[in-house]
Amino acid sequence: MEYQEVFVQFWEQVKQSANNGTFAKVTLAKTIGKRELKNIFVRPMSELEKEKVAVKLSFRPREMDDEVTLCTLEEAFGMVKPYLKTTFLSVILFSTAKDITFKINKKGVASISESAPTFANVTFFE
Repeated sequence: MEYQEVFVQFWEQVKQSANNGTFAKVTLAKTIGKRELKNIFVRPMSELEKEKVAVKLSFRPREMDDEVTLCTLEEAFGMVKPYLKTTFLSVILFSTAKDITFKINKKGVASISESAPTFANVTFFE
């Protein structure tokens, strides 16, 4: 199965977590090479605006300001998807129920794994 298809399955779990009120954040990590873009974070805006998230692009040079975009989860999907396999090899969904990790190996094969939750509470973007 193509990594893009597996990522769609992963993102369905992100949406389900947001709908259930367990969504804490999504982190894109493990950059390919030494890049200016260090991480991408997707965090819920507030309890009242469950459909809205903040997408934060965090850069390595301290002189560069982080970029924050407020959008829906669907728009966030479109924003982070182009960074898969080109900039990042893993995406982690942190929820209060469980953590879910999406990984792409060097051959381009994707996998999804689950682990115990890291967060006990949902943290909102400030």
